[in-house]
Amino acid sequence: MSTTVIEGAHLVTMNAARDEHPSGHVVLEGNRITAVGAGPAPAAAREAAREAARTDRGGRLVDGSGCLLTPGLVNTHHHLYQWVTRGLAVDETLFGWLTRLYPVWARIDERAVNVAARGALAWLARTGCTTSTDHHYVFPRGGGDVFAAEVEGARSVGLRFHPARGSMDLGQSQGGLPPDDVVEDLDAVLLATEAAVDRWHDPSPGSMLRVAVAPCSPFSVTADLLREAAALARRRDLLLHTHLAETLDEEKYCRERFGCSPVDYMEGLGWLGPDVWFAHAVHLDDEAVLKIGATGTGVAHCPSSNGRLGSGVARARALRDAGARVGLGVDGAASNESASMLEEARNALLFARAAGGPQALSVRDALEMATLGGAAVLGRSADLGSLEPGKLADLALWRLDTFAHADIDDPVAGLVLGARPPLTLLLVDGRIVVERDRVVTVDERDLAREAVSVHRSLLASTR
Repeated sequence: MSTTVIEGAHLVTMNAARDEHPSGHVVLEGNRITAVGAGPAPAAAREAAREAARTDRGGRLVDGSGCLLTPGLVNTHHHLYQWVTRGLAVDETLFGWLTRLYPVWARIDERAVNVAARGALAWLARTGCTTSTDHHYVFPRGGGDVFAAEVEGARSVGLRFHPARGSMDLGQSQGGLPPDDVVEDLDAVLLATEAAVDRWHDPSPGSMLRVAVAPCSPFSVTADLLREAAALARRRDLLLHTHLAETLDEEKYCRERFGCSPVDYMEGLGWLGPDVWFAHAVHLDDEAVLKIGATGTGVAHCPSSNGRLGSGVARARALRDAGARVGLGVDGAASNESASMLEEARNALLFARAAGGPQALSVRDALEMATLGGAAVLGRSADLGSLEPGKLADLALWRLDTFAHADIDDPVAGLVLGARPPLTLLLVDGRIVVERDRVVTVDERDLAREAVSVHRSLLASTR
């Protein structure tokens, strides 16, 4: 088993005591953290790391001077396929944006999804992300196995992956928003979801791949699908995910169609609890916030996407205070072209303060949501989200001694409030994914050319 030592960096452990070490060390044995502390690493660990480097066994001794070491960031909501449809409907609200883009997404296939997944995940890695979800709910007829295509894309990039097998069964002819040619019937959804779980889901503690069950939203799926999906997930001990309370249009839709708020509607279908997380949760009254908190339901807070679409600002502080598990999500790149996990932490902080004053969130609260909070939302608190012995070796080493950051007094403030710093090293499961601000697992230039080709092809097919 190879040994890697990183020392000399400012460590933000995110452990229970929230310990920080201005010049500390982390020791990794294979894919697990074995030691964290102040000052240099033990001499034996340093020598083992040197020997691993000499014998080309994957280990190394890393000088982290001038850097900040954090847990890897955890992205709790994404739509990877949207990477190849960025820059469209840029001035629309959510419903108008969806209406413009559904015909484009109806043309995606295995190649488009694989290219998009590799592009989106590689860029996430560049922004400090080590674990990402994906909510994939568009399965065009004749498009091939797009779920498998994104799984293979994640494997090639090397990120820890939590894809959610999404679904829609309420097309326009039944009063839903999506076109009929991108929805599935109930039985097909359940069979395909279970097949994806059988093929890909790994529940082991060190898992690189876990599958969730994820009907799209109250306005694109039937109540029957929501009930049956919840039953399937609980029978298989899986997490449940969906969009909820993103816009006032959705609030109006639920009250007119179901006679209640989105949260009350989902509660009636058994969709609150510690095995559920909602994307967005922007438009919540006090009662809804307390319900989500009391049931331990999770929330993927997506401030950049919500701002891009003019949807509003989620009540992150109130949700945290109520006991909800709150993580951050970049959402699909078609509604957040920057798709940066680090930017989500910054915007979560700024939006919360704009709405609630300077004490609404601290810089460390924002980093906590991006790390520990995300791990809790995905049920990975035992493995991820902090730098502690026994946890998985997913971490980010940020260089903060350059012109943009050298004189920022607080390194955490430099990371969250400053410009995006160079990412010296990103390790996932103990393996290098980013080094010197470059993804080493894919060819970035080739991938960019592939993404442009797919983007142009999709747009040409819809004109």
